[in-house]
Amino acid sequence: MHWVKVPFLSALCAVLFVTNGFAAADSNDCELPPGLREEIAQYQPVVDSIFHHIVSGEYAGKTWQSLLEFTDRFGPRLTGTKQLEDAIDFAVQEMIDEGLDNVHTEEAIVSNWQRGKEWAELVEPFKKNLPMLGLGKSVGTPPEGITAEVIAVESFDEFEQFTPDQVKGKIVVFAPAWVGYGPTGRYRYESPSVAGKKGAAAVLIRSMTPFSIGTPHTGTLEYDPDVERIPAAAIAVEDAMLLLRKFRRGDKMVIHLKMDAANLEPTVSRNTIGELEGHTFKNTSVVVVSGHMDSWDVGTGASDDAGGVFISWKAVSFLKAMGLRPRRTIRAIYWTAEEQYLEGASVYERQHAEDEKQEFNVFLESDSGTFEPTGLDFSGNSEAQCIFAEVARLMTGFDDFTFTQGSVGSDIGNWVRRGFPGVSLRNKNENYFWYHHTEGDTIELEDPAALDKITALWAATAYVIADLSIDIPKNVIDYSFN
Repeated sequence: MHWVKVPFLSALCAVLFVTNGFAAADSNDCELPPGLREEIAQYQPVVDSIFHHIVSGEYAGKTWQSLLEFTDRFGPRLTGTKQLEDAIDFAVQEMIDEGLDNVHTEEAIVSNWQRGKEWAELVEPFKKNLPMLGLGKSVGTPPEGITAEVIAVESFDEFEQFTPDQVKGKIVVFAPAWVGYGPTGRYRYESPSVAGKKGAAAVLIRSMTPFSIGTPHTGTLEYDPDVERIPAAAIAVEDAMLLLRKFRRGDKMVIHLKMDAANLEPTVSRNTIGELEGHTFKNTSVVVVSGHMDSWDVGTGASDDAGGVFISWKAVSFLKAMGLRPRRTIRAIYWTAEEQYLEGASVYERQHAEDEKQEFNVFLESDSGTFEPTGLDFSGNSEAQCIFAEVARLMTGFDDFTFTQGSVGSDIGNWVRRGFPGVSLRNKNENYFWYHHTEGDTIELEDPAALDKITALWAATAYVIADLSIDIPKNVIDYSFN
């Protein structure tokens, strides 16, 4: 999952629709095209049937079982590794075996960062191992590592008080307070260049999480091209705060940091595609359901984002098995290299730029956990909001099903902020960032019943949108890819 890099639509009006009897406002306040409200209401039996088959019928538990077998078989799927490409090959063959249409991959040249061996140790004033994870795209240390005195700060403003002479050759520890993944995530992206600009030897960053039991969280950094690149790693919250307290007391601290990280030559990966082909419109007004296939090289990436892949994959497969073929094509896309600044989706966007206005209708993406679902987030113009709110009313069976105009996506962010309608899953993910980008991101986080509900929600939403007599309205802003 990668949120901070892409600035999503935030200026759109914040309209809240709560369905299933919880609404203060609902889509009845909207003016829909003549007959459309009645048309949408007629989908209630098919939506109910989709939920029955997936939640309590013959497909119950199958999304979780497939996710379990996949993560156990391939483990972590870092961009540039054989594990990721083997997982892609597996998905292709499985989708062919399931009878999906137009199964194929589309190549993308992507980054190829490899972690190598790494460790960090506090050597003065006492010895203490510092669990750490190098940040994606970080350079490595010299073979002997870096042994240097520590400066520890809580914020960029605090760091500004230090002169280059005070910083030069030091290891800078940034220990920002957690105020959310977006605002706190700046420190992961920006700290290496902020410290490097003043001559720091390396940076260690408080992991991006509100809760910790000594577990470091990795993620990608971004180097300023005009600043010398320095090694960067995340350390556990407890250690970052210890170092900050000791530095503020005036204690002299020395850390030995060793990282064999390497940025290798870019490599070829693939976005993976399987479709339920529309019976009327095959290559126009496509409804995309998606998640990203790659993960970090820790844990098994079950939550970030194999869960998003499998709810998209199984939504299409189950619709196919139920004999439900909509007017428009539903296209499942499993993006590659999302964790490396959305590289796979960016390449796909360029490959499809020429006819994208005609090719795409709505984009769905799940990349913020696959836990107990509570609804859908939606971005689009006011006409699209009204239509989508009416579709959301069909999704029964939730205690607290909400539909909110808001920011969505990571991989689909470029399309969304240029005016394509976008949908993301809302779920009870309050603890998502406890495990995000850690060894703890495994199948043990996933619940079979929750995955069934999400898959049904995903399948029913995509099917209705794809089968409507009209497209969901969009206001697409063109820009050059040159």
